[in-house]
Formats: sequence, structure tokens, C-alpha cells
Amino acid sequence: MIVIFGGAYQGKLDYARENFNICIDDVFMCQDNSTEIDITKKVICGLENFTFACVKAGLEARDLLADLGDMLSDKIIIVSDISQGIVPLDADQRAWREMNGRCMLWLGKEADRVIRVFCGLGQDIK
Repeated sequence: MIVIFGGAYQGKLDYARENFNICIDDVFMCQDNSTEIDITKKVICGLENFTFACVKAGLEARDLLADLGDMLSDKIIIVSDISQGIVPLDADQRAWREMNGRCMLWLGKEADRVIRVFCGLGQDIK
């Protein structure tokens, strides 16, 4: 598994497309109203939307990802780091931030490679 993370609008998907020969048809875009992930796609993009849907549904996103097990081993997972900035006043927003962090911790441990993208430039973390 490869995890690509970084802030919003930093070029994470473009980086993946350029460096891993990915076409747009290979990409599943997570939606913030669905806890479903299409694992038939090579790239799972916007995982933070998935974690938000899990918060709204009362589910633990990390557990759902862990249940997918080896099915994630050949995937590229793109997730925005939403841990920076002012702590939100809204309870759901705080829960989302914490859940997204737990997912990123788990993904980082499970991944073969972790890349941080900032200003479109990738930096290998693992």
C-alpha cells in the first residue's frame, strides 16, 4: 500500500497520476455521505470524506479499513491531513479530525510507502 497525504489543494492526486501512471478511471473518489469504498479501483482518493461519513454514521473508519485487510495492499490511498489549524467548535468536526488522525496513523503503519505532498512536491516519509 502507498499512502499519499498532505494539505488540501496541494496536488496529491496529480502527484499520484504523474508518478504512478494512474489514469482518472483508476480513481475512486470518496464521498462524505457514503461509507462505501470501491476497492476495484487502484486509487482511493479523498479518504477524509470517508472518515467524515463514518463519523456521521457512528462507525469507526479505522476498523472498516482494517476489515478490508489485504484488499488494500496494492492500493494508493490519498488523504488530506486535516489535523492543522484551530480546533473546531462543532463536536462532529472534532470527532472527524480525531478519526481521520487515527486512520492516518493506522495507514502509516500498514503502508509500504508514505509520501507527503506539499506544493505538488512529494517527500518520502517511509
